[in-house]
Amino acid sequence: MKIGVVGLPNVGKSTLFNAITKAGAESANYPFCTIEPNVGIVAVKDERLDKLGELYKTEKITPATIEFVDIAGLVAGASKGEGLGNKFLSHIRECDAIVQVVRCFKNEKIINVNDGVDPKRDIEIINLELILSDLESVEKRFERGSKLVKTGEKSVIQEVDVLRKIKDCLENGKPARILEFTKEELPIVKNLFLLTTKPVIYVANIDEDEIGKEDNEYVKAVREYAQKEGAEVVSMCAKIEEEISTLPEEEQELFKQELGIKESGLEKLVVKSYDLLGLMSFLTAGEKEVRAWTIKKGTKAPQAAGKIHTDFEKGFIKAEVVNYQTLLDCGGYVEAKEKGKVRIEGKDYVVQDGDVMLFRFNN
Repeated sequence: MKIGVVGLPNVGKSTLFNAITKAGAESANYPFCTIEPNVGIVAVKDERLDKLGELYKTEKITPATIEFVDIAGLVAGASKGEGLGNKFLSHIRECDAIVQVVRCFKNEKIINVNDGVDPKRDIEIINLELILSDLESVEKRFERGSKLVKTGEKSVIQEVDVLRKIKDCLENGKPARILEFTKEELPIVKNLFLLTTKPVIYVANIDEDEIGKEDNEYVKAVREYAQKEGAEVVSMCAKIEEEISTLPEEEQELFKQELGIKESGLEKLVVKSYDLLGLMSFLTAGEKEVRAWTIKKGTKAPQAAGKIHTDFEKGFIKAEVVNYQTLLDCGGYVEAKEKGKVRIEGKDYVVQDGDVMLFRFNN
């Protein structure tokens, strides 16, 4: 799963991405690492793994991960190719969600591409470019589809109706993600590969003096804007996040205590991103490895097994399942089984977050 990090120039986007990539340098078990100059893989913090690791005295702990992509700064006119417009938009199209960094601090030393600090204006510049890009592609498909409606083909009529619905929304300056679609409409929408249907988290980048304080007027403006489209907001200081990311783990905790925060903004962002994509984790545990496996909410047991190996899904027989907390309370898998806490589930079982699973399959 990829999340694109976007923003206007000089809003702190690169500083935030540096925090994502630098955090891997000091970490052995890859909570963070960089696989390309513009791609960072970030671990989803999960205390359950550490506790299972202690229970099993495991050799290795492997967390779930999210991939963040640093996308070139956008300028007004990107939808028409201004700046790195076309490249910017194509990179967003490849992502599953968007993190938009918004400037919520005053600093005369850092040049602002627009006059003054105005989060609402900055958000709207980016959103407008995405809307215009989507509108162009929707209008073309709508025009083609409208000519074919007279054939009476049901699928064509349905697609044109969906396109009209989206077109009206975009023409009113609203992103398509605010619309509700039926189960029949969703495959059509997915096939359009629209930029404005992607879920969004707004990162309100504040000054270090604002950490731990009540939201300033700029952050409040971001929250107000986000609320209208059902988007999430994370307030953080990208500069401090970058500093935290360069410290050894034990020093990171001390630094956070000094700042009066329980978890860093980056940790909050990763967890919110995971949830935003409708993801969850099931767990496998043993002496060799304790691991979190990423699946979509609503995934059934055979498909979850397939995340480990395709043979597990093809030859799926059953799954032995125990809740993570129940496993800890019992003191181990054998003890949980003796107490009747381990369930046998079949092909229709919908996996729950925190299930510890053992799959049985035919080779």
